[in-house]
Amino acid sequence: MPPTFDTFAHDLRYDDLPQDLLWVLRRSFLDTMGVAAVASTTDMANRARRAARLMFGATEAGTARILMDGTPLSPAGAAMAGAFTIDAVDAHDTTSPCKGHAGAAVFPALMAMAEVTGPMTGADFAAHLAVGYEVSCRAGLAQHATCPDYHTSGAWTAVGVATAAARMLGADPETIRHAAGISEYHGPRSQMMRCIDHPTNLRDGVGWGAPSGIVAAYLAREGFTGAPALTCEEAPDFWADLGTHWRTVKDTSYKAYPCCRWAHPSIDAVKHLMAEHGLTHTDIASIDIRTFHNATRLAGHRPATPDEFAYGIAFPVATMAVRGQIGVPDLAPETLQDPDILRVSDSIRLIDDAHFTKISQGKRWAQVTIHTTDGHSFEDQPRTPKGDNDLPLSDAEISEKFHLFTDPVLGRDRADEIEGLSTRFDSLSADDFARLIDVCLTAPT
Repeated sequence: MPPTFDTFAHDLRYDDLPQDLLWVLRRSFLDTMGVAAVASTTDMANRARRAARLMFGATEAGTARILMDGTPLSPAGAAMAGAFTIDAVDAHDTTSPCKGHAGAAVFPALMAMAEVTGPMTGADFAAHLAVGYEVSCRAGLAQHATCPDYHTSGAWTAVGVATAAARMLGADPETIRHAAGISEYHGPRSQMMRCIDHPTNLRDGVGWGAPSGIVAAYLAREGFTGAPALTCEEAPDFWADLGTHWRTVKDTSYKAYPCCRWAHPSIDAVKHLMAEHGLTHTDIASIDIRTFHNATRLAGHRPATPDEFAYGIAFPVATMAVRGQIGVPDLAPETLQDPDILRVSDSIRLIDDAHFTKISQGKRWAQVTIHTTDGHSFEDQPRTPKGDNDLPLSDAEISEKFHLFTDPVLGRDRADEIEGLSTRFDSLSADDFARLIDVCLTAPT
């Protein structure tokens, strides 16, 4: 018999973690910190930090610092501000079967908990992190299979955060059960397509999912009841191989670009066609993108805000066509007024393709045709995004993305230190792991 999720969370030890899981967690640590660095410069992150300072001051639980900022708050406050920060740039790790993101909530929440639960080694943190990821992924699968609406990542990461946070507080299995139940009941059952149709700072819900999980863990510790979590206890098919197979390994993938994954196959296709045929953006007369239905609902051709950029398809594709990358300079507000990008974006036609809609279950399909000013047409093959597990980013590509995002914000020396520590975090002593936490939480200078 497989363990129940609560005994799994309580009993898991570092020596139980397979090497392929540790490889994923190391990659996610590096990738998430890179996104946090660039995202810390955004207006959305500033708003979240200001609100957290107003509402979530230090408490009897102790103080935890905001990611890439350093302000000491309660653990729930630091988790909220940190999760909103990471979510401000849509480039964090993803799980396509759950149609969302685990690390954007799990990392800021558990790093905040690490600040208030005392010294720990990197191996200790790895076991907590594994619980947070695995429970989040399985709760997400169960929720998507049993709920009629497409909910944001905050809805199911709240359960994973609560489970891992209760473990970090030394809870027994029954208390962990109640923490998961409280977080599922109180977590943000937010509808993702609302933010696709009307992009705002709400993004993927992790800004409320992360603190919801932490508050649930503390409530359960104080005797508050809330079990069962239906996604954990009444959807047995999604938990039958718990402890023997890791959804975190199977489902975690990485983004090459800082925008909605649904736009990525089209960005890849335009990049490929332009390189293959020696095209520049001045050669482009128009672009046709055939893709699945929900992708055609991404924001319009002329985004007015970074939120609309993040949940867009035409404008990010045009940005790649004009600039050949989507990095830190390309996330600046001035990019939204770039006349060359706007011209290409306006030329893009989105075509709702029924076949791609049918096959885009756990995958994201698109096919691009570029029409040139001299009358030629170049058609790419249908494709899914680079970065998915069948076409993964290499360690070198993860590193390149990290430095593209981090170096302009933190400087190369600090970026190198984060990379050197995070890519072997599970082998760090308590002192060295504390140094990694410190270098990730301190504000850019």
